Amino acid sequence: MTERDGPALRVLVAEDEALAAMVLEDILAEAGHQVVMAPDGEVALRLARESRFDLLLTDLAMPRLTGWDLIYALRQEQPDLPVVVMTGYLPPGGREVLYQTARPPRALLHKPFDIGELLTVLDGIAPRPAAGRAPLVAMAPRLAS
Repeated sequence: MTERDGPALRVLVAEDEALAAMVLEDILAEAGHQVVMAPDGEVALRLARESRFDLLLTDLAMPRLTGWDLIYALRQEQPDLPVVVMTGYLPPGGREVLYQTARPPRALLHKPFDIGELLTVLDGIAPRPAAGRAPLVAMAPRLAS
């Protein structure tokens, strides 16, 4: 992978699986994005409240606060924040639940997914205007595997 041609996105990644988180962080950073990692939905929600992001990339099944609840909470506070969902398991009817909202996810990626598919989705998302942005916060600690 190489750095992308367009402007970098500020990406908040909520992923509790340590190996998957490391791979995502490396690939997104190599593609030129600014990446902040959260080991669960609760940390991701706190980070999203402290700093402005261009995209939330979230797993659904996480401890403390699920991706489902994270998306719901952030939709109340930041309805225009683009969301990409990645999951290894989607319950029956889950896709319909995700897409019946006024602001559905930009993409639903089933693990394991092709990283090129994720990068293509990210290429279609424009960074939010910089005015009023808080600086990036320090990376949240990862969960031990």
